[in-house]
Amino acid sequence: MNELHANPKVASPAPLAHVRLDAPATAPFPIFTESADRLVHAMQGRLTNGVSPASMVLAYLDWLVHLANSPGKMGELVQNAAAKSLPLLRYAQSSALGLRGIDPFIEPLAHDSRFASPQWQTFPFDVLHQSFLYAEQWWHYATTGVRGVSRHHEAVVEFAARQLLDMMSPSNFLGTNPDVLKATVEQGGQNLARGMENFLDLLHRQMGGPEAKPSADGFVVGRDVACTPGKVVLRNRLIELIQYAPATGAVHPEPVLIVPAWIMKYYILDLSPCNSLVRWLVERGHTVFMISWKNPDAEDRDLGMSDYRRLGVMAALDAISAIVPGVGIHAAGYCLGGTLLSIAAAGMAKDGDHRLASLTLLAAQTDFEDAGEILLFIDESQVTYLEDMMWNQGYLDTKQMAGAFQLLRSNDLIWSQMVRRFLLGETPHGNDLMAWNADATRMPYRMHTEYLQRLFLRNELAKGRYTVDGRPVALTDIRAPICAVGTTKDHVAPWRSVYKIGLLTDTDVTFILAKGGHNAGIISEPGHAGRSYQISTHKDLDHYVDADSWEQVTPRREGSWWEAWQAWLAERSGPRMPPPPMGGEAAAPLMDAPGLYVLMR
Repeated sequence: MNELHANPKVASPAPLAHVRLDAPATAPFPIFTESADRLVHAMQGRLTNGVSPASMVLAYLDWLVHLANSPGKMGELVQNAAAKSLPLLRYAQSSALGLRGIDPFIEPLAHDSRFASPQWQTFPFDVLHQSFLYAEQWWHYATTGVRGVSRHHEAVVEFAARQLLDMMSPSNFLGTNPDVLKATVEQGGQNLARGMENFLDLLHRQMGGPEAKPSADGFVVGRDVACTPGKVVLRNRLIELIQYAPATGAVHPEPVLIVPAWIMKYYILDLSPCNSLVRWLVERGHTVFMISWKNPDAEDRDLGMSDYRRLGVMAALDAISAIVPGVGIHAAGYCLGGTLLSIAAAGMAKDGDHRLASLTLLAAQTDFEDAGEILLFIDESQVTYLEDMMWNQGYLDTKQMAGAFQLLRSNDLIWSQMVRRFLLGETPHGNDLMAWNADATRMPYRMHTEYLQRLFLRNELAKGRYTVDGRPVALTDIRAPICAVGTTKDHVAPWRSVYKIGLLTDTDVTFILAKGGHNAGIISEPGHAGRSYQISTHKDLDHYVDADSWEQVTPRREGSWWEAWQAWLAERSGPRMPPPPMGGEAAAPLMDAPGLYVLMR
């Protein structure tokens, strides 16, 4: 403490040379300055859609400085531009002269359908889109392979360059999109008039006007979706537990508990009757329970990961054990719900709680080192920025979460949608999955902060450092058999990351790789055209097989993975018996499914 504070009799300040610059400030000032910083970040976040400017600038400077100090790389880029320019000019000349049978200069990627129509193969639109594809290719070379740039910064810069180019694609503008020009001529401009109506409607809703009818209008929760019969048998501050009514005269004694992610409404697994995983399981003799998470608000800002485990998974297991006593429970978790379930299972194993008959992880990660493109939005700067936004409002809003996921597939989810709605004047036809996707939820400040810090940034669960009730837990303690399901086109939980559960546990692991994305690959009902999967079981003492080798040697099966999983569950279940009572004998059901929490906005 300096002399001015140590001796209250000193009337004049101490000489500057004697003032300690590292002396701690009095208590109010750090609190005030930190709050001011957080408030500024929260205000900025509304303009940047939650993206940290510091994170972007650091990545850009890392790339730019290393590129400027790499004359060989710059020479390679110049050489590439010169080598490709002449063939591109020859292609443009041949196209302008009307020569037929010209091979495209650059083929678009397999998933890029922006230039697929025949109109794009006529002059000058063929030259436009070929020039654009070449620019994309050149900038990919320019932003990758620069020696010295950190892996994360390289991915961020390459992603940012791709987003800027996607925004400038000739397919996004009236004058350079032949499909839009053709529709405008044929419809006398009516497509543009409808597009303006769509734009004004969206603007009205964004500015806080009354909600217009969603594109998936007509899907009512409890009537068209989430309509499998059942009862709410438990309600606490965070969850409602739904027990579904039996559809068969006898059921397997071991019930199935499904833990969905709290970032989404639970009925992704109980959509329409034709594609409801819940209904399908019930019809095959399983007693199914489902957690329905509450949609948190500012009052729930201090709910953390431990609350989600205790009030969610553990409370549900306790209620099920009271309804169906003395039997094991098949627990299945989807996405974040699977991660939480694996944490709970590790804690239960440490405590000698052996109620789990099996553990199923649906597109759920337990090791976040290779968590895919979502890591573009997760580093120390970005997480701090998100924390400050959540600190200000108490939760992470649905729009702020949706923005990051949309950017990962901007061609499909942003720009192509804008072209169809605003230039072609189309109104998308709704379906049950779109209705569910529009029914997003929020996430509390404390929980999401802990999730990002402890799992994504520090990867504590995979490293054995994640604590449950103050004690570190390890996935190697889990002895229940595990079934892990990954999907081939998953941008949220890449299947190679999901596959790592075999490295992190000391039990038998059955891995299923299903065709499709994070949602559509899981909602893969029997009879769905074009579905296939691969499946094999790795015993505890078997030699390790890496993911790529596993994919090459494991045979592909046509059809739905649901059937293979249900057979896996049945093998680990006892002979059928009369179904248990709804709600058990201790407590009467509270209300019919789908309950109250799923309806919260």
